[in-house]
Amino acid sequence: MMKRILQTDSSRSTILIRLMVGSVFLSEGIQKFLFTDTLGAGRFAKIGLPNPEFLGPFVGSFEIVCGLLILIGLLTRLASIPLIIIMIVAIATTKSEVLAEKGFWEMMHGSRTDWAMLLGSIFLLIKGGGLWSIDTKIMNNGK
Repeated sequence: MMKRILQTDSSRSTILIRLMVGSVFLSEGIQKFLFTDTLGAGRFAKIGLPNPEFLGPFVGSFEIVCGLLILIGLLTRLASIPLIIIMIVAIATTKSEVLAEKGFWEMMHGSRTDWAMLLGSIFLLIKGGGLWSIDTKIMNNGK
Protein backbone atom coordinates (compact mmCIF):
# COMPACT_ATOMS: atom_id res chain seq x y z
CA MET A 1 0.00 0.00 0.00
CA MET A 2 2.75 2.47 0.93
CA LYS A 3 4.56 1.70 -2.32
CA ARG A 4 1.44 2.69 -4.28
CA ILE A 5 1.13 5.96 -2.32
CA LEU A 6 4.80 6.89 -2.90
CA GLN A 7 4.98 5.67 -6.49
CA THR A 8 5.56 8.41 -9.06
CA ASP A 9 6.86 8.84 -12.56
CA SER A 10 10.21 10.39 -13.43
CA SER A 11 8.75 13.61 -14.82
CA ARG A 12 10.80 16.71 -14.11
CA SER A 13 7.96 19.08 -14.93
CA THR A 14 5.66 17.78 -12.17
CA ILE A 15 7.48 20.12 -9.80
CA LEU A 16 5.75 23.04 -11.53
CA ILE A 17 2.32 21.66 -10.62
CA ARG A 18 3.53 20.87 -7.10
CA LEU A 19 4.82 24.42 -6.65
CA MET A 20 1.55 25.92 -7.89
CA VAL A 21 -0.79 23.68 -5.91
CA GLY A 22 1.33 23.53 -2.76
CA SER A 23 2.03 27.26 -2.52
CA VAL A 24 -1.58 28.31 -3.14
CA PHE A 25 -2.98 25.89 -0.56
CA LEU A 26 -0.28 26.78 1.98
CA SER A 27 -1.01 30.49 1.53
CA GLU A 28 -4.79 30.04 1.68
CA GLY A 29 -4.51 27.89 4.81
CA ILE A 30 -2.37 30.48 6.60
CA GLN A 31 -4.79 33.23 5.59
CA LYS A 32 -7.71 31.32 7.13
CA PHE A 33 -5.96 31.85 10.49
CA LEU A 34 -4.80 35.43 9.83
CA PHE A 35 -8.08 36.75 8.43
CA THR A 36 -10.69 34.66 10.22
CA ASP A 37 -13.59 37.06 9.56
CA THR A 38 -13.14 37.20 5.78
CA LEU A 39 -11.40 33.92 4.87
CA GLY A 40 -11.81 31.58 7.84
CA ALA A 41 -14.72 30.95 10.18
CA GLY A 42 -16.45 34.21 9.21
CA ARG A 43 -16.44 33.26 5.53
CA PHE A 44 -17.69 29.76 6.32
CA ALA A 45 -20.54 31.22 8.41
CA LYS A 46 -21.45 33.64 5.60
CA ILE A 47 -21.86 30.84 3.07
CA GLY A 48 -23.90 28.77 5.52
CA LEU A 49 -21.51 25.94 6.39
CA PRO A 50 -22.21 24.22 9.72
CA ASN A 51 -19.99 24.84 12.76
CA PRO A 52 -17.77 27.48 11.10
CA GLU A 53 -15.66 28.05 14.25
CA PHE A 54 -14.46 24.46 13.96
CA LEU A 55 -14.55 24.11 10.19
CA GLY A 56 -12.46 27.22 9.39
CA PRO A 57 -9.38 26.16 11.36
CA PHE A 58 -9.93 22.50 10.41
CA VAL A 59 -9.86 23.25 6.68
CA GLY A 60 -7.04 25.78 7.13
CA SER A 61 -4.94 23.17 8.94
CA PHE A 62 -5.42 20.65 6.14
CA GLU A 63 -4.51 23.27 3.55
CA ILE A 64 -1.30 24.13 5.42
CA VAL A 65 -0.19 20.56 6.11
CA CYS A 66 -1.14 19.14 2.71
CA GLY A 67 0.22 22.21 0.92
CA LEU A 68 3.59 21.73 2.64
CA LEU A 69 3.62 17.99 1.88
CA ILE A 70 2.95 18.70 -1.78
CA LEU A 71 5.61 21.42 -1.92
CA ILE A 72 8.29 19.03 -0.70
CA GLY A 73 6.83 16.05 -2.55
CA LEU A 74 6.22 13.84 0.48
CA LEU A 75 3.14 11.59 0.39
CA THR A 76 2.03 13.66 -2.59
CA ARG A 77 -0.79 11.36 -3.69
CA LEU A 78 -2.18 11.07 -0.16
CA ALA A 79 -1.90 14.83 0.48
CA SER A 80 -3.82 15.63 -2.69
CA ILE A 81 -6.97 13.77 -1.56
CA PRO A 82 -8.13 16.23 1.16
CA LEU A 83 -7.34 19.12 -1.19
CA ILE A 84 -9.55 17.63 -3.90
CA ILE A 85 -12.38 17.32 -1.38
CA ILE A 86 -11.85 20.92 -0.21
CA MET A 87 -12.03 22.19 -3.78
CA ILE A 88 -15.16 20.21 -4.66
CA VAL A 89 -16.89 21.59 -1.55
CA ALA A 90 -15.62 25.11 -2.30
CA ILE A 91 -16.94 25.04 -5.86
CA ALA A 92 -20.28 23.53 -4.79
CA THR A 93 -20.87 25.94 -1.91
CA THR A 94 -19.56 29.22 -3.29
CA LYS A 95 -20.04 29.03 -7.03
CA SER A 96 -23.55 27.56 -7.30
CA GLU A 97 -25.00 30.84 -6.00
CA VAL A 98 -23.04 32.83 -8.59
CA LEU A 99 -24.26 30.45 -11.30
CA ALA A 100 -27.88 30.92 -10.26
CA GLU A 101 -27.66 34.70 -9.92
CA LYS A 102 -25.19 35.80 -12.60
CA GLY A 103 -24.90 32.92 -15.03
CA PHE A 104 -22.41 30.39 -16.32
CA TRP A 105 -19.67 32.71 -17.59
CA GLU A 106 -19.57 34.80 -14.41
CA MET A 107 -19.34 31.57 -12.39
CA MET A 108 -16.51 30.29 -14.63
CA HIS A 109 -14.62 33.57 -14.30
CA GLY A 110 -14.98 33.60 -10.52
CA SER A 111 -13.95 29.97 -10.14
CA ARG A 112 -10.86 29.81 -12.37
CA THR A 113 -8.47 29.44 -9.43
CA ASP A 114 -10.74 26.81 -7.86
CA TRP A 115 -10.71 24.76 -11.07
CA ALA A 116 -6.94 25.12 -11.42
CA MET A 117 -6.41 23.89 -7.86
CA LEU A 118 -8.88 21.03 -8.30
CA LEU A 119 -7.35 19.84 -11.56
CA GLY A 120 -3.80 20.34 -10.28
CA SER A 121 -4.62 18.23 -7.22
CA ILE A 122 -6.19 15.52 -9.38
CA PHE A 123 -3.06 15.56 -11.56
CA LEU A 124 -0.88 14.99 -8.48
CA LEU A 125 -3.15 12.19 -7.26
CA ILE A 126 -2.72 10.45 -10.62
CA LYS A 127 0.97 11.16 -11.27
CA GLY A 128 2.56 11.50 -7.83
CA GLY A 129 5.35 13.89 -6.86
CA GLY A 130 7.60 13.52 -9.91
CA LEU A 131 11.36 13.18 -10.17
CA TRP A 132 12.30 15.93 -7.72
CA SER A 133 10.27 14.76 -4.75
CA ILE A 134 10.94 13.10 -1.43
CA ASP A 135 8.60 10.31 -2.61
CA THR A 136 11.08 9.49 -5.37
CA LYS A 137 14.03 9.56 -2.97
CA ILE A 138 12.23 7.16 -0.59
CA MET A 139 11.29 4.82 -3.44
CA ASN A 140 14.86 4.83 -4.83
CA ASN A 141 16.36 4.07 -1.41
CA GLY A 142 14.10 1.04 -1.17
CA LYS A 143 15.57 -0.50 -4.33
